[in-house]
This record gives sequence, C-alpha cells and structure tokens, in this order.
Amino acid sequence: MPIETGESTGNPWTVLTSTTKYENAWMEVVEHKVLTPKGAPGIYGVVHPRSLATGVVPVHDDGTVTLVGQYRFPLKQYSWEIPEGGGRKGVEPQESAARELREETGLTARRWMPLMKLHLSNCITDEVAHTFVAWGLEQGESAPDETEVLAVRRVPFAEVIDMVLAGAITDAMAVASLLKLRVLAAEEALPEDLAGILRL
Repeated sequence: MPIETGESTGNPWTVLTSTTKYENAWMEVVEHKVLTPKGAPGIYGVVHPRSLATGVVPVHDDGTVTLVGQYRFPLKQYSWEIPEGGGRKGVEPQESAARELREETGLTARRWMPLMKLHLSNCITDEVAHTFVAWGLEQGESAPDETEVLAVRRVPFAEVIDMVLAGAITDAMAVASLLKLRVLAAEEALPEDLAGILRL
C-alpha cells in the first residue's frame, strides 16, 4: 500500500529543450535544459539504455546458487553477481534472462518465477531491470559474449546471503533479488518445490 505523505506526485520539472549529446549501440545520453522545481534554470542529463536489464537467481537442487564474477569497467573493480544482461525492448524479459543464463553459465531451467522490477540509478538513467528466480536446472555449454571474461561458482544460498550482508556482493540487481528471495523463503511464500530446496 502506498504511503500517504500529502505531497504532490506530479512532475515539478519544466523541460525547455532536449538534445542528444552522445549515442552508441547500447545507450543514448540526452541533455535537457530545464526549469528546476524551484523555477531556476538548469540542465539535466539522462542516460537511456537501449535494452532492458535482466537478472536471474539460479537455484540448484542442492540449495546452491550459481554466481558470476567479472571485472566491471566503470567501477574499476571485480564484482560477484547473479547472471545478468540486456534484452531487446519488446522481448519478454524472462526470455532474455533465460538467454543470458544459458550464455553466461550454460544453465537452462524448467521452472521460473518473477522476483522484481527495479529502476537502477534513477537519478541519472531510466534503466529498468526485471529479475527472476529459476530452478530445475540442467547444465550445458556456456557461450559468453566476446567482451566477457567470466568466473562461475556455486555457493550455498545461506552463504550467498552472508556475502550480501558482508558487502561482498554489491551489484544492485543481485542484492535486491537475493534479499527478496530470502524474505519470500522466510515467509513461506515460494512454490513448494523451491521452498523445499532452500530449506536444505
């Protein structure tokens, strides 16, 4: 249920002009000349990704979760995450998530459940992410993108949650999705077969 604050939820910004400053195959950067909510002139730059973001928590029958490690260029640091990637807008997010799962880890899943819709870095981008939990996994061959150098490891679910709480996992999609899955498990709100796995 929404929290009532008495505040207006309408748009307080006035956009005067919008200009594309940069674009490539993955994103467009638009600079807006604006009047701020206080009426002062200013600029607001927005990054528009060309894809939807997707992520999936792959849960194995023994209660382990597959994580993917890679070096993140913008952060200049290594990151452990759930399998993630982009999907074309207009394609079902689960279909894109399944493709990324297969490409990054070689896994396919018989069972899927949506976890979250997220807005990422919503002060500078309109990027939208859809995440899922997948189980009933089968192992095949991975086929990472040529720009990806990936490490793949399986970690017990409880240890993955410990990694989140200790700050060893900082990726927003991974943190939010793993913690929601933990809450759903604690509230006994998962399908019975998945709940049984996470109780191991």
